[in-house]
Amino acid sequence: MKITLSQRKKIDGIARRELSVTEADQTDSQAPALQRGLAVLEFLSSRDEAATLSEISAALKLSPASIFRITGVLESAGYLYREEATRRFSLTRKLLLQAQPRHEGRSLVECCLPSMREILQLTGETVQLCCLAEDTCVILEQLPSTYPFKYIVDLGSKVPIHCCAPGKAIVAHMMEDAQSTLVRTLAMERHTDHTIVTRRALLDEFRKVKELGYAVDQGEHFEGIHCVAAPLLDRHGNAVAAITIAGPSSRIQVRRFAEFGAIIKQASAAAAQRYLG
Repeated sequence: MKITLSQRKKIDGIARRELSVTEADQTDSQAPALQRGLAVLEFLSSRDEAATLSEISAALKLSPASIFRITGVLESAGYLYREEATRRFSLTRKLLLQAQPRHEGRSLVECCLPSMREILQLTGETVQLCCLAEDTCVILEQLPSTYPFKYIVDLGSKVPIHCCAPGKAIVAHMMEDAQSTLVRTLAMERHTDHTIVTRRALLDEFRKVKELGYAVDQGEHFEGIHCVAAPLLDRHGNAVAAITIAGPSSRIQVRRFAEFGAIIKQASAAAAQRYLG
């Protein structure tokens, strides 16, 4: 598995924090067991695949016995899943579902599912619901394409904002100060020849998105995969999430972006109405 520079920095940071929590540091004002449990969750969230107990232990510089106890508690509580055959640990959807936005008791996912089903019926392409998590776009829910060849990802997957349609759709509708602050923190890594890699070009893209009401990804994250997304806007014009379709460029063609954009804009507006009331 290839670990990116940003992932390596995050893992190293987790390990440094854990090294600072020794037996001598366990005072009433600290919760070392909680810190270690959170470190395990953060480590697994930074990976693209499951991890063994020994891999977690080595990465966090904690004893296998300590990791065994922590993973056992997290598994019993439903936050981790252990594959029987490989004994590898991965995150479940529990944290994702608990962390999803809610408005006056209404679940974002539940409010968006009717619109997502409508988009799936009209386009046949994979439909995803996404929201921001710091400087990345996180996939909360997904309805797979009806085509035999389809694009699907694991729920909870994180995608860089600068090269995905839902991320651009959300950030384009931020207040200018917040938008500028966020853009300055982005790594702007190149993933394909089509990736936007300068902040000025990205800000220009945001202006286009706001004018059109939808955003596109023309193979900017994965070669040959196109996406079209529209935001769910609140009464002030701020985006709380975005709904997107994703699929091969042979089906989601550039000439159909406006057509798909209109479909997703209408469905996203209906989802926002159900969510925000």
